[in-house]
Amino acid sequence: MTKVLFVVSAADRWTLRDGEVHPSGFWGEELAMPHKIFTGAAWEATIATPGGKAPTLDRLSMSRTAGRPSKLREVAAHLASIKGELSSPRPVDTIDPDDYDVVFYPGGHGPMEDLAVDPVSGALITRVLASGKPLALLCHAPAAAFAARNPDGSWPFTGYRMTGLSNLEEKLNSFGRRAIWLLEDRLRERGAHYAKARLPLRPFVVVDRNLYTGQNPASSERLAERLVSDVADVTDADAGAR
Repeated sequence: MTKVLFVVSAADRWTLRDGEVHPSGFWGEELAMPHKIFTGAAWEATIATPGGKAPTLDRLSMSRTAGRPSKLREVAAHLASIKGELSSPRPVDTIDPDDYDVVFYPGGHGPMEDLAVDPVSGALITRVLASGKPLALLCHAPAAAFAARNPDGSWPFTGYRMTGLSNLEEKLNSFGRRAIWLLEDRLRERGAHYAKARLPLRPFVVVDRNLYTGQNPASSERLAERLVSDVADVTDADAGAR
């Protein structure tokens, strides 16, 4: 059985440039839909957060502006079905990434607040990237990559093609214009080869070696489906080689 680890932000806020604290957390669709797709493929899912703190759902992710009513109902229903898992996640510092076949980070503004500077998560990401196992970062979750370091202090993601929420998409929110830093800008500054869809808010996925990134919430299902397909292809190839 394929085992997938979800590493979810434990932050319930996002601090803006003027010092205002904006309520935040994880984005509902970005956790619910991949989780539903993975478990529907008979994968075993584990949820972990910094400190084992129950993650906070960003209420904006369930508002009328976040998606179609039918999609929001589907997201809400799946989150309710895994309420127990969300209320008692594993602490990230107890996780051995070798126990998992895939590691998946959903977004929301939460990762900008905590995972971007979390050395435990950063070490986990560095190890998974080096292992060759699929590592997936969705929407704002590529911010978690900024805590990763090679033994020589260099950034492991230099030269990788990546996507994540674009500057334009961030600035569609009035509070996003007051961000201390923007994800697209910082990925480019750190040495990633940033790519994005021609139009904002459209599904867009980038795969470079074992790194999988999705641009925005609309990319949630496409990213998860790509992972399921690629893992199945590897499993079939391994079975055929025996």
